[in-house]
Amino acid sequence: MSTGKEQLDVEDDLVEADDDGEAPVAEVAKTNLSKRRTIDNLLEERRLQKQLADYDFDL
Repeated sequence: MSTGKEQLDVEDDLVEADDDGEAPVAEVAKTNLSKRRTIDNLLEERRLQKQLADYDFDL
């Protein structure tokens, strides 16, 4: 159990600020967002097609 007086070791070198490393991270995020939008669009289209198939045209 922790008493609150213990010294915790913190490693500051986990975050590296490389200018070369930022461009691929932004590109990956952009690609992931594009993939997510494509998936969302496909799911929306499937949902709308199901609603259309279930719609009762004999009003």
